[in-house]
Amino acid sequence: MRALLRLAALTTLVAGAAVSQSFPLASTDSLEALNASLEAVTFEGRKGVKMTIDPAVAARLERTRAGAKRATKKAGPGAGEANRVEVLAFLEGVEFSSGTIELELAGQPSDAAGGGARGFAGLAFRVQQDPRVYDAFYLRPTNGRADDQERRNHSVQYIAHPDYPWYRLRQETPSKYEAYADISPAEWIAVKIEIDGAKARLFVNGATQPTLLVNDLKSGAEGKGRVALWIEGSTVAHFRNVRITPR
Repeated sequence: MRALLRLAALTTLVAGAAVSQSFPLASTDSLEALNASLEAVTFEGRKGVKMTIDPAVAARLERTRAGAKRATKKAGPGAGEANRVEVLAFLEGVEFSSGTIELELAGQPSDAAGGGARGFAGLAFRVQQDPRVYDAFYLRPTNGRADDQERRNHSVQYIAHPDYPWYRLRQETPSKYEAYADISPAEWIAVKIEIDGAKARLFVNGATQPTLLVNDLKSGAEGKGRVALWIEGSTVAHFRNVRITPR
């Protein structure tokens, strides 16, 4: 009888526990691309998915930007944002609000990238039906060991598109949504994101203390939506071992 009671208690605990979803990303089968090109590869000795902007989308953007440059001389932070597109790879079957998301990623500028490219790679969450609306954390791997302290301080970034792009957050609340991390381009980086309502903490490479704290996620305490791998169009990124545990 005691054995049966212990078994019943264990079953209840398991049934009530949050069920994790794991995506090894040894193939592209579990991903849905938006403006992205995806390929299963081995990178730095580990299997994962290579992610770049779709070449046709990149060509269209280049034509648009060339025309815009001839029409205007706009410069400064955010000058290149007007014609940007979202480059995402959705994890199929995931609806997420709060919990923990873990993954490994590597990012580096593409061969065609301009001087301002940083290898931007990260994760978007609470993505809405309109895929331009989401929260995200991303890394700038080339900043991690730059010979410039200000660049180092911009190694990790939180954004909430479309209303809170990086340049608005940096202008209005300098340093609040960015932080330093010891990271490098073209190297695997372990990332863990803990989300609890309107609060989030990001950890890098197994650190016990968070690299970046955000106490006011722009999607709010009740926000929810899809989860997607995220890159900026100038990036070549690799992703693997995504694990999502809802709260």
